Amino acid sequence: MPARLLLVVPCYNEGSRLEQQPFLRLVGSNRDVALLFVDDGSSDATAAMLADLVSGGGTRITVLTLPRNMGKAEAVRRGVQASLEQQPEYVGYWDADLSTPLSALQGFIDTLDVNPDIDIVMGSRVKMLGRQIERRLFRHYTGRLFATAASLALGLAVYDTQCGAKVFRVTDTTRRAFGEPFRSQWVMDVEILARYVRARGPGAASSICEIPLQEWRDVPGSRFRLLHAPRALMDVIGIGRQLRGKQSGLRAKG
Repeated sequence: MPARLLLVVPCYNEGSRLEQQPFLRLVGSNRDVALLFVDDGSSDATAAMLADLVSGGGTRITVLTLPRNMGKAEAVRRGVQASLEQQPEYVGYWDADLSTPLSALQGFIDTLDVNPDIDIVMGSRVKMLGRQIERRLFRHYTGRLFATAASLALGLAVYDTQCGAKVFRVTDTTRRAFGEPFRSQWVMDVEILARYVRARGPGAASSICEIPLQEWRDVPGSRFRLLHAPRALMDVIGIGRQLRGKQSGLRAKG
């Protein structure tokens, strides 16, 4: 039976930190989920580890190997495009380091199942009493500043655009959101939301749901550095200008 959800896991040189057992337990216990790992031109032992996962996961785990390193944004996009060819009900992507544990995934699926008007479910790293959100203080505050900029650019009251755990209902709008290469390497998530908002119009916010995560941990090895922040912020500003320009053009035509 085909999986209802195809989950894309982008990988670049994850050989030293990829945990196999959580992924194997997921596909072994949940027949609704299949995994597509995208090897983004890794130069370490990632390919061998993914081969082991395929042998252990049967048809529920597949690998897409890119000929060279293209960056996370393009790896995710290629993976989602390949997943859409399988005609699943849902597609999504998840960080390979499992900063968001796979135990959270069922909540994403349940939200889509019981809310047919919701198209996008996003993990949100909200530090609250009773929740285990382990994030370095500096990254927390810079993340809040970035989230404010993204909210202003998108015209959405979004708390956390950058969490690497998202699931989408497969619609024509979803297909279009991943149809073209992203302009930004670092703020792909903002660009996806901008494409969705542009396609859906004023009612887009009601079709997007953020789930406060019960657990999230800041795993060492992130490739985003402080020196990338100015570029990421400029990309967000550019995405916002482009979105407002397209919306103004549509209103003018109307």
